[in-house]
Amino acid sequence: MSRGFVKEEDQEEAPMIPPRAALPDGVTNYVTPEGYEYLLQEKKELEEERASRDYSNETEKRRASGVIDGQLLSLKERIASARVIQPEDQIQDEVRFGARVKLKINGKTQEFKIVGVDEANIKKQKIAFVAPLAKAITGKSVYEEVNFKLGEESRSVEILEINY
Repeated sequence: MSRGFVKEEDQEEAPMIPPRAALPDGVTNYVTPEGYEYLLQEKKELEEERASRDYSNETEKRRASGVIDGQLLSLKERIASARVIQPEDQIQDEVRFGARVKLKINGKTQEFKIVGVDEANIKKQKIAFVAPLAKAITGKSVYEEVNFKLGEESRSVEILEINY
């Protein structure tokens, strides 16, 4: 049937499903134990939201359910692909996944934890293991210095402390 013969209110657009944090193709989905628990909690909350929502009409229900179902599908894929890395199993004197690292960047002291892409949050001082800074310092030891390029700018990064 031609779209010209369909009522305007019946012309639904596909719901916009917010994308998850980017995980580059072919990269293992490493997560910390806390990150894995966070993913499971997020799944539980979405399932509860889907079950408990009260919708005023069928169209609203269909749209909201479509968004939640899309989010759940994406989340389930992340959970299924997750590889939990125990920080205590890492080499303790090198920067590795799960490390909390104190750095001196261009003379300023900062601290970050290297985590999975879904748990990265700069406000909580958590950076993804695929972030350029994390890549630059991974495998380095205390007091090692790295020249970290960020676009045209080069920054001196010294590792002051590593904790797991």
